[in-house]
Amino acid sequence: MFTVKQLAKMAGVTPRTLHHYDAIGLLKPSRLGRNGYRYYEAESLLRLQQILFYRELDMPLQDIKSIMGRRGFDVLEALQGHRDALSRRVIRLSRLIQTVDNTILHLRGESTMSEKDFFVGFTREEEQKYTEEAMQMYDPETVKASAKKWKDYTAAEQGKIGLEGKAVYVALLAALPKGPVSEEAQSAVARWRRHIEYFWMPSDEQLLGLAGLYNDDPRFRGNFDKLSPKLAEFMREAVKIYVDKKHKKA
Repeated sequence: MFTVKQLAKMAGVTPRTLHHYDAIGLLKPSRLGRNGYRYYEAESLLRLQQILFYRELDMPLQDIKSIMGRRGFDVLEALQGHRDALSRRVIRLSRLIQTVDNTILHLRGESTMSEKDFFVGFTREEEQKYTEEAMQMYDPETVKASAKKWKDYTAAEQGKIGLEGKAVYVALLAALPKGPVSEEAQSAVARWRRHIEYFWMPSDEQLLGLAGLYNDDPRFRGNFDKLSPKLAEFMREAVKIYVDKKHKKA
């Protein structure tokens, strides 16, 4: 029998997390003491383990509750699913770590990377997901028009646009050591803006909003951090300088 404090320490979570899981009906204590304290038995450990596995795979709590609440829920089958999913993640993270190491060497001038090498470990599905989420900042008509515009490109054109997009971030990475106000950084931002026009015509306000999203949203920030922990903030500052300069010239 374990108390909240004991179970929390064992699992590496906070007592508040266990209280929350109890409140939403995800992990109920095995019994309540006369003093109102929660107590957990061995079966609770297994259930909490399942919850944490699903959380590791970024599944929302309500979805976890729905899955684990099914009558036919099979722990062994779930564990095998966790193992397969985590194995795929290990392989992908290994590739991303290698990409980070290669990028460090490249930026130090100790090796050379092709444009394609900068994105080893990133999948097309992820790129599409982040693009769609960024587009949700704006009205549905913009999203719809952008989707149609993309579908109208030939496969060869889509491939060329994809390579150009990756080249934009290569240019931004190369400009990092020189600062956001540098000619190289501002040229890369201008290139980024032109690339967006393949999909839609952004206003300056939208450029600032998009750069801010890259920096502030944990999902976007995480993707940028895999290239460089400084890239998202660098891009936000570079875009702000780009827009400010543009307004001064007007």
